[in-house]
Amino acid sequence: MGSTNEKKMTPNSTLLQSNELHQYIMNTAVHPREAKSLKELREATASHPWAFFGTSPDVGQLMAILLKLINAKRTIEIGVYTGYSLLLTALTVPDDGHVTAIDPDREVYEIGLPIIQGAGVAHKIDFIEAKALPVLDKLLEDKEKEGSFDFAFVDADKGNYLNYHERLMKLVRVGGLIIYDNTLWGGTVALPEEAVPETKRAWRASSLEFNKVMTADKRVEICLASLGDGILICRRAC
Repeated sequence: MGSTNEKKMTPNSTLLQSNELHQYIMNTAVHPREAKSLKELREATASHPWAFFGTSPDVGQLMAILLKLINAKRTIEIGVYTGYSLLLTALTVPDDGHVTAIDPDREVYEIGLPIIQGAGVAHKIDFIEAKALPVLDKLLEDKEKEGSFDFAFVDADKGNYLNYHERLMKLVRVGGLIIYDNTLWGGTVALPEEAVPETKRAWRASSLEFNKVMTADKRVEICLASLGDGILICRRAC
């Protein structure tokens, strides 16, 4: 049986035992290492009504290490928002690297665009204003695109994660990485449905189904990590 404190715990935005612990991690290891341009973009996003859509800086820190570990050069991003993870990726890949970024909302992306341009990495980015599935299908029409990407980051409509996954499994090379954001959905995946606000139930159900399918997918090695709102890290094994 868990302790009394464990029983009283409720999910919070950090998925940790306390917001104080989350803030300690941020203040100690994340913010001191955050690039000036990333901090500027994060602060520019903070006043936006959907600021919580932004990639958590601790997730970004791990992404940067993973990008370097696999020597990623060609990446794809589904769901850009104001561009925090996009900027981080563009800063991390080599100067001749390339990021294909897909999002139907260019207006929100343009909040971060001046900062991306000021960081000197806009030449690495191909922003495509569109829904992701048609773009992925178009890429797959070119056989040379299969297995041509080293890394993918997905932070878009959760109901399409499985559809994205099947396409990315063809686009990302064997040994490459795919990261899916928001896979713990505020901790609601561990709660009974009746304890979850009605506005979160549909995405909770999508997350539960996605995590279940990914656990059974023998084509990938996975790690479900409790950073940010939960990330599922997949390495394409075959």
